[in-house]
Amino acid sequence: MTPVTTRSSTRLAAPAPGWTTATDVVVVGSGVAGLTTALRLRAAGLKVMVVTKAVLDDGSTRWAQGGIAAALGEGDSPEQHLDDTLVAGAGLCDEEAVRVLVTEGPAAVRRLIETGAAFDKDADGRILLTREGGHHRRRIAHAGGDATGAEISRALVEAVQADPHIEVIEHALVLDLLTDAKGRTAGLTLHVMGEGQRDGVGALHARAVVLATGGMGQVFSATTNPAVSTGDGVALALRAGAEVTDLEFVQFHPTVLWLGPDAEGQQPLISEAVRGEGAHLVDADEVRFMVGQHELAELAPRDIVAKGIMRRMRETGAEHMYLDGRHFGARMWEERFPTILASCRSHGIDPVTQLIPVAPAAHYASGGVRTDLRGHTSVSGLYACGEVACTGVHGANRLASNSLLEGLVFAERIAADILDRDAAGKLTPRHEDTSREVDRVPLLAPEARADIQRLMTRGVGVLRSAASMAEAAEGLAALTADPQSSAVTGKGEAPQVETWEATNLHLVAAALAAAARLREETRGCHWREDFPDRDDAGWQRHLISRQQDGVLTTTEEQQ
Repeated sequence: MTPVTTRSSTRLAAPAPGWTTATDVVVVGSGVAGLTTALRLRAAGLKVMVVTKAVLDDGSTRWAQGGIAAALGEGDSPEQHLDDTLVAGAGLCDEEAVRVLVTEGPAAVRRLIETGAAFDKDADGRILLTREGGHHRRRIAHAGGDATGAEISRALVEAVQADPHIEVIEHALVLDLLTDAKGRTAGLTLHVMGEGQRDGVGALHARAVVLATGGMGQVFSATTNPAVSTGDGVALALRAGAEVTDLEFVQFHPTVLWLGPDAEGQQPLISEAVRGEGAHLVDADEVRFMVGQHELAELAPRDIVAKGIMRRMRETGAEHMYLDGRHFGARMWEERFPTILASCRSHGIDPVTQLIPVAPAAHYASGGVRTDLRGHTSVSGLYACGEVACTGVHGANRLASNSLLEGLVFAERIAADILDRDAAGKLTPRHEDTSREVDRVPLLAPEARADIQRLMTRGVGVLRSAASMAEAAEGLAALTADPQSSAVTGKGEAPQVETWEATNLHLVAAALAAAARLREETRGCHWREDFPDRDDAGWQRHLISRQQDGVLTTTEEQQ
């Protein structure tokens, strides 16, 4: 994809920046993608600023339990990893992107180890590997048993903190992209929730911006994503005129701890690695219902397992299924899955002696801001990597534990591209924001967040139909139909983090619902009861969402 220039036409309603600063590159996000990009750029001498919504070590990466997938084991190969990824992606992976991932992945993991990440090893010092859904080989490297993300985050955060030349701005919500007169990226605006000179709205002028803002799971009522995952990066990109693709493919993790029908917000994840080590999915009668549905049974790709659970729930009238790991014994739970064991016990369930109630919940966005193989978006100078991006690796359904690897591999590619462009004199000089007068997006009240989540969960959740999605779309439209309503004006309150987040969620939800309504088939993690079959003749293509002058459109990619 060749980057094209565009110009921001809409921005969030916000006070004028009260402070400004400048750097070479702004990296938004402090997970594996963002921090890896920052470290690689800084090692080459560029001035880098990392902006993070919470604190530096509170990105989505630290919540990853299972591990990072790479062909590191004896008998495994990148080609086998590629095959498993393509199967999981259900015909919509970009094979060239997948080949980049699996061939560059092993070396990228070794560089991560050199940075300080310590993976679990056997007595001979070899990295321990496990299996997860969709993998035909044991290729998942893990740390602390089931705390892989936390260990990767620790290593990267310590490396960033050890470099005094990487400036970090914490508690900062990114607002909108700044552009120059030619539509090139000139930096961004943000709101800092802190004290002193950088409190409130400010402007960062930069030669390039890298979005690594994570996911958008908070668009649904129940998700494994942290509360900060409100789709801010995708919303910013849409307002800036960037292309966004495959938003309809939201992966619902099959095994999330079921805490009751009214549970909302971030839910405890029961890692796929638990099934990889031999736990079984059973119904209330302890029948293994996935046996016979797929050759890998409980270790089928996530979309197949999630659908299997939902079908059994509908057949039996149950609100959840169960995961049975009682045969592991106490020692294995304590040594291999200490985090999950503690989480279950904190909710009154002991996996050593009891079945674990589980049900699918929103987990990962396979789509996002459209990029090429070097992280370019369709806006000059704007890059994206990690969950906020759509590199083409995941297709219609992400293969387990490819997410951390994607963030790692494509972060290094983005850093290399920025450095190459800088060396060739192609990285644009810092500009003041000289974009034309823009329209300001009215903000939603904080209370709209719950309305959006309920509409999306009910209408565009695991199982979708034309009727359910139309109802969701109508409900979303109604929230902004009356510019004078309290839902839009925030009851006269000044802009605040909660109003910006609700507004971002609304834009992302509208784009997701539009794409899901347009795709009239079942593919990967997009499951329609009114179009239950996969249709390669009509739908083996991507859907592209754009916003221009405040109008959101979703169209089919031209073949």
